[in-house]
Amino acid sequence: MKTLTSPRLRASCFMLLVACLISTSGLCADKVNASVSESVVGPGWANNSVNVVVFRKNSLVTDNDTQYVAYYDGDRHVVLGKRRLGTSSWEIHRTQYQGNASDAHDAISLMVDGAGYLHVAWDHHNNKLHYAQSVRAGSLELGPQRPMVGRDEDAVTYPEFHRQPGGGLLFLYRTGKSGRGNLVVNRYDLASKRWERLHDNLIDGEGKRNAYWQACIDQRGTVHISWVWRESPDVASNHDMAYARSRDGGRTWETSDGTKYALPITAATAEYAARIPQNSELINQTSISADSTGNPYIATYWRDSTAPLPQYHIVFRTENGWRVRSLDFRRTPFSLSGAGTKRIPIARPQLLVNATSSTPSGLLVFRDEERGSRVSMASFTDVRNSPWTLTDLTAGSVGAWEPSYDTELWKQSGVLSLFVQNTVQLDGEGNAVVPAQPVRVLDWKPDL
Repeated sequence: MKTLTSPRLRASCFMLLVACLISTSGLCADKVNASVSESVVGPGWANNSVNVVVFRKNSLVTDNDTQYVAYYDGDRHVVLGKRRLGTSSWEIHRTQYQGNASDAHDAISLMVDGAGYLHVAWDHHNNKLHYAQSVRAGSLELGPQRPMVGRDEDAVTYPEFHRQPGGGLLFLYRTGKSGRGNLVVNRYDLASKRWERLHDNLIDGEGKRNAYWQACIDQRGTVHISWVWRESPDVASNHDMAYARSRDGGRTWETSDGTKYALPITAATAEYAARIPQNSELINQTSISADSTGNPYIATYWRDSTAPLPQYHIVFRTENGWRVRSLDFRRTPFSLSGAGTKRIPIARPQLLVNATSSTPSGLLVFRDEERGSRVSMASFTDVRNSPWTLTDLTAGSVGAWEPSYDTELWKQSGVLSLFVQNTVQLDGEGNAVVPAQPVRVLDWKPDL
């Protein structure tokens, strides 16, 4: 028997092995908890994690009794789908648009406005804005690409939509590059059906750094945003956790104690919820939520200076200031450094806090190789201090999956609706060669 000495041949064999493992151990064979329902949407691109990155806002979104989904298929087309809540049958439409799905940054973001129109942004990593609306309310057919306000739209990255209580939208994105970018904020007015620019530069990297943020809008309409700073394209240069909020729809911003910010916010003027040095395995772009009184809760992971390995952390605001809670259930160390999309043994988490109860119960949703790379969660009767319970929502691996969920359905009915797909992510923006894998939606209503 000949020894495989060619690097290219060894790589090809490895890719074939990965494809076989995915096709035989994917979600089709998984058994989920009895209380979890699931539906199959259709086959999606799985050569990397572009469909399942944590910063999709949103992958799923509900409007009244209809839920919508978006993903890339195996030919990199943007696919839209919808179903009536409580059913498992999806209507699917393959749009005329394609994206560079081979770059895991270029995810699809989806939202529906208060009039029932879909808004879709796709294929962004320091390139021109790609944005379209549905041709009519409730339709899966997209109209022509269009600008929003017509400026600062040539180097767009990490676009995300957020729906405001009145049905209008906010649209956030980075302009510029990793290590030296700024945060742009647009607002869509439902009455005029027009976009306006709220901030050319809400958080200013001053040409030296950029903010990697996570944002949410709570039940009161307050916009919460937190971020880590990155000093260079190297993820190891992430540091600190800053915070701001807006109580007037994103126009003016303040600290957690109500002190008004002079804009743009810089590293020197930001409020810091936690001080975390560089080289702490601090990840970027995770999750933020709020309780019934508007207190923010931020979920991420890093390695404390006295700890041997990275742990999930929850950073939250109380009457006595900011506190940090470490969830010390992990046992496997890893190091986080380098540029591009990384192959990381754990997912960036999503934190969902119950905003209808006086006690902030909640869920931390994640994936960890220690648990077989399943869809897992830690549940809390009180996110601030109660013990946690670890459970799995799938029986089998979901590969490089990270959680994204239907934010509007969670607000509407307390149902956790997760976009799930088994994918591969090679380190440093690599692509595996695997067949398209089923896109699934898992639905579960926790007793919180």
